[in-house]
Amino acid sequence: MAKHLLFVALLGHGHINPTLPLVEELVRRGHRVDYATSAEHADAVTRSGARWVELPPLPPIEPPTEFGPETFGRFMRHLFTGMRAAYPLLREHCTAESVDAICYDAMNWCARVLAEDLGLPAVRLIPNFASNETYSLFSQFMRETDGVNPVTAAIGPDCEEFAAEHGLTLDPTNLLDVIEKLNLVFIPREFQPAGDSFDDRFHFIGPSLGSREDEPWSPPDPEAPVLFISLGTVFNDRPEFYRTCIEAFADEPYHVAMSVGGLDPAALGPIPASFDVRARFPQPAVLQRATAFVSHTGMNSTMEALYYGVGLIAVPQMPEQAANAGRVRELGLGEQLDARTVTAETLRSTVARVASDATVRTNLDRMWKVVRESGGAARGAEVIEEYLR
Repeated sequence: MAKHLLFVALLGHGHINPTLPLVEELVRRGHRVDYATSAEHADAVTRSGARWVELPPLPPIEPPTEFGPETFGRFMRHLFTGMRAAYPLLREHCTAESVDAICYDAMNWCARVLAEDLGLPAVRLIPNFASNETYSLFSQFMRETDGVNPVTAAIGPDCEEFAAEHGLTLDPTNLLDVIEKLNLVFIPREFQPAGDSFDDRFHFIGPSLGSREDEPWSPPDPEAPVLFISLGTVFNDRPEFYRTCIEAFADEPYHVAMSVGGLDPAALGPIPASFDVRARFPQPAVLQRATAFVSHTGMNSTMEALYYGVGLIAVPQMPEQAANAGRVRELGLGEQLDARTVTAETLRSTVARVASDATVRTNLDRMWKVVRESGGAARGAEVIEEYLR
């Protein structure tokens, strides 16, 4: 029996993109999907077959250059502001549209609270490492400072005010780690730290590309090895790093596809003919042809690299990405560098090593098989259907 599902994900591409193949699959199976997010993602949502439900975007915030407990606390308060504005809109939509279930990005706590208050089934969508009693991704960001939890200090008063306003209970120390009866994780269990400790409430379905896999791109010379360089869509204002990349690979045989976000390429100086510098690339299309990937190791980028068996040179820009990079290194799928101190020589030699190392190749081939056999969007849709049946 067809269901009416509401997806909720207010945050960026790394949270939206993993869910879209799942939406496509659910729509293909005859379910109705509404997707609540900001206008930035409206086109992607409608292309997936969902109906877009507009949420106000998060207020502008300058991405930090350094991260610590206080920084994470400030980000959580910023996120709280967006969730607080979204809550009444989501509630109105659920009341007016007779929604059967809410599928929400794990960072979007207001959708969880709403589902609980309305008595609706909820599916938690996790695009990063999952957390349980054994492993917690966010614990490293929540270390106490002077005996005070930085997140509680940052959002405690807002939580209290919001709860009183809506007649709800809200725990500021546990906004992101509340486990649902069904939790879909967009990575394979083998990539998850302490993966065997997660019970049957967690389904590690791995990544899917969906229609994004069909986006066109090809290098000018089909015989040239392709090197892909990208720091993602958020913490990518790093002109000094891109200049190091140009220095490292200007005279190498690679065709270099380098994504620089909103940075003006003119700020980088002369661009070698072997470089294609753009704001963004159709990432799956580039990775299909890539020899190696110099990446911030956001989880979506990491999974897409592994989906195509591409070795990673990790240059993480914030703690969550560093956790992903650590797992890449631990599983022998690539190497990690510090973007703030890396030299052109080190970057060049590391790319060459990752691209040619037989052990890395063996590990990538094994993980490629694991990723492809995790079930992806089809398995995710099956599990949701079973849950709601």
